[in-house]
Amino acid sequence: MNLYSEYYVNEKSERFVNKIWCLDNSIGESLIENKLVLPNGCFNLAIVSGNSIEVHTSKNKYTMNEGFYFCSQMTNKVLVNIQPKTKVTIIQLHAWTLSMFPKYDLNNFSDAIIKIDAAELPFQNKIETDLNSDISALLNTINSYFEELNTSYPIKNTVEKICEIIKFHNEEITVSEIGKNLNSSQRSLQIKFKIATGLTIKNYIQILKFRKSVDQMVNSNPEKLSLTEVALYNKYFDQSHFIKKFKDVTKTTPKTFNSDSYFLSKKR
Repeated sequence: MNLYSEYYVNEKSERFVNKIWCLDNSIGESLIENKLVLPNGCFNLAIVSGNSIEVHTSKNKYTMNEGFYFCSQMTNKVLVNIQPKTKVTIIQLHAWTLSMFPKYDLNNFSDAIIKIDAAELPFQNKIETDLNSDISALLNTINSYFEELNTSYPIKNTVEKICEIIKFHNEEITVSEIGKNLNSSQRSLQIKFKIATGLTIKNYIQILKFRKSVDQMVNSNPEKLSLTEVALYNKYFDQSHFIKKFKDVTKTTPKTFNSDSYFLSKKR
């Protein structure tokens, strides 16, 4: 059994969904504890099957029994304990996806989790919470819904454009420069982004830079890559600035960071 696995949606759905990942202790007989998850600039829709998972964010502790949960943007590491006979399937939504639904005001909603009713889900097909549910059925449901959404919204809205510009500039751009790109005031952009994501634009950029640096550390040969090189590559002022930002999120230093304690994205 693979405790951590990843699945990918089709090309059209990728506009809104980064990936689907699964934490599977469905045939396990013991508690999996003190595993960690890092912020990544995405929202998560979590489907808990079986017993439960306990999640500690920077603000609260949540016991998530079988059902559906919406997880906001995380700004610090999250600790998880997974009960035996439990599986958690997570649909990872891009930062701009929720901005397609204006009824959601996420302005003050970060580092938090809420349980939602199955009736609140927008998908046409029912999503199963059975331990033995088929991932291919979930993928078909997700692809079908987001393909239709892609057709309904051919023009990118402001939040999606902001994220696109940030990515194009490799997270090296100011809010002022984004405003010039979009011919819009900084204040207007900040308000729209905060309502849609719960983050400031600067927070979002910092999270993306942090994750890029972690992925580089984990996927590179440590004998060939120094902390200074990681810091400079990701445009931190210097090594000490990088270490400070790293400790803000992980509460540890890059040198003592143990990747085996974390659920980290697979290299695609």
